[in-house]
Amino acid sequence: MSPRDTMLDFDHYLAELRGEVDDFLDRHLPEEDTYPPSIHNAVRYSLFAGGKRLRPVLTLAAAEAVGGRREDALPAAAALEMIHTYSLIHDDLPAMDDDDLRRGKPTSHIVFGEAIAILAGDALLTHAFHVLATACLSSDHANRDADARRLRAVAVLASAAGMKGMIGGQVVDLESEGKTVDAATLDRLHRMKTGALMEAAAHLGALLGGGSDESIERLSGYGREVGLAFQIVDDLLDREGNPADLGKSAGKDLKAGKATYPAIHGSEQARRRAKELAERAIEMVRPFGPRAEPLTLLARRIVERSS
Repeated sequence: MSPRDTMLDFDHYLAELRGEVDDFLDRHLPEEDTYPPSIHNAVRYSLFAGGKRLRPVLTLAAAEAVGGRREDALPAAAALEMIHTYSLIHDDLPAMDDDDLRRGKPTSHIVFGEAIAILAGDALLTHAFHVLATACLSSDHANRDADARRLRAVAVLASAAGMKGMIGGQVVDLESEGKTVDAATLDRLHRMKTGALMEAAAHLGALLGGGSDESIERLSGYGREVGLAFQIVDDLLDREGNPADLGKSAGKDLKAGKATYPAIHGSEQARRRAKELAERAIEMVRPFGPRAEPLTLLARRIVERSS
């Protein structure tokens, strides 16, 4: 198969997984006209604004890499996307990054006002855990190992989204604005703010796919490395990218005095670091053989992307 055919097959694979995630999300959210409609409109507006679905795709691909079934990991994949979207809604608020464009559309607070935007983010965070917990409760409980894995999944996601993960990273990001930040702090910041959810995505897929402790560790490591690579590329795109391609404002990190990889290391070194991280991630999943091919292609897509 030629590289072009491989890419076309991978694009089809990504579209298939995104479709499964979107269908699941649609089925597990209240309809827009459910009372009170303003909150359901706001939730659906941001959640179905056309995101990459990278985190849920990573979860489903990790489940398959360990020989598991996508459907067993689908509630966790959807929960991840809800938490990611909530974080974007809150990130865009005037008190945070103060952005008016996200995924090529006006941000939630521009369309619905700050109060409803805040509540839409809160609703997505709480509903994510409702969906994940409901999946635990709806099992037949005949398999105690599967029940234990579902319970562990709740703890993994809560930790990644909380003070030791994404929220803690956001705090460090805000407190670092306009300050001189060393390379170690920058790594820690981005491994928390962006990397924690990416690591959790791979961890959850391996866990719910029935993977061994060693497999879970390997895939968590993969998520950890591609998570940092993703953020480095994000930093580069904010500096060099086209807003039309990005679907959001460019150049805001520099204006806000944020700590970024190009600012500290320079663009070329940052680009090299992203590629090295991606290759390290690929090495981590090589023992899974052909089942890891989507993860290999995903890691390379992350560092080659233009949006």
